Amino acid sequence: MTDAGLQVFVGIGANLGDPEDQVREAFRRLAGDVPQTLLTGQSRLYRNPPMGPQDQPDYVNAVARLHTRLEPLELLHALQAIEADCGRERDGTRWGPRLLDLDILLYGDQVLDLPGLHVPHPGLAERDFVVLPLAELAPGLKIPGEGLIERLARRFDGASLVALEDPNVARAGGQR
Repeated sequence: MTDAGLQVFVGIGANLGDPEDQVREAFRRLAGDVPQTLLTGQSRLYRNPPMGPQDQPDYVNAVARLHTRLEPLELLHALQAIEADCGRERDGTRWGPRLLDLDILLYGDQVLDLPGLHVPHPGLAERDFVVLPLAELAPGLKIPGEGLIERLARRFDGASLVALEDPNVARAGGQR
């Protein structure tokens, strides 16, 4: 842990409402609404097909890097409060459509098995929409029980992910 806290990675996903806006709002909320926590990095946003039931809209996913002084369950509760504020209703549906999903992927190098929280996130290694943005954000990162993120990233060709342009970043030639 540094003075800024422990490095944590959070997966962000949405596929209802305006998913791009929901994910960008999640970054804003992570930067300003989580006590004792700093947003220190964010991946690009990616559009990808839904996992599980295919009769739902595509998802937009990204990964955030935080430094936090919160304990794991305190951070989980803070993330769930942001989800609720953004309109998420927990109805127990697995892999169903949602306005916002925030998952703790990694909490330092710790392996945690707590009520409602398993870290590293149990699906991390099987999901291209998590592994590829995580590799983009933190090359050289070691995943407890899995090894280097680059090794995991080689499993995926990224064909199902579409990187989205940030409307706030000017393209070459001065176009927006």
